[in-house]
Amino acid sequence: MARKKPSTLEHHAGYWLRYVSNHVSHSFARKVESQGVTVAEWVLLRQMFDTGTAHPSQLAESIGMTRGAVSKLVERLCQKKLALRSPSDEDRRYHTIELTAAGKKLVPILAQLADENDHEFFGHLQPEEQARLVKLLQEIVRRHGWKVLPVD
Repeated sequence: MARKKPSTLEHHAGYWLRYVSNHVSHSFARKVESQGVTVAEWVLLRQMFDTGTAHPSQLAESIGMTRGAVSKLVERLCQKKLALRSPSDEDRRYHTIELTAAGKKLVPILAQLADENDHEFFGHLQPEEQARLVKLLQEIVRRHGWKVLPVD
């Protein structure tokens, strides 16, 4: 009995997703690193921009990271003078985190880099094709119930 030949790498949607994702992600990482931050720091900065003053646990929940991971990122952002940690007024055991003026100024610059990166890789698609691609990817995320943001 003849055995069925194994499928090729190129036969799998996951192969093509990874192929595209690697190129898009590496390009964006280089762009934000040119501004002195990592992709993970960008994710937290962007969330903090919308959230305003918050507790690290709130930020962790909103972006799907562990409290420990957020604490490490907050520490790095504080060292870079992009965030400020202050003792909570209600309970000195807790801290609140907020963006500094420099952090608030940096977020729109990084968002523009994200926009440019998307345009570089997906700008050749028609707007309705881009919307359909995003909708398909979001449906995959919903179907699997994924909550943790990919920041690597």
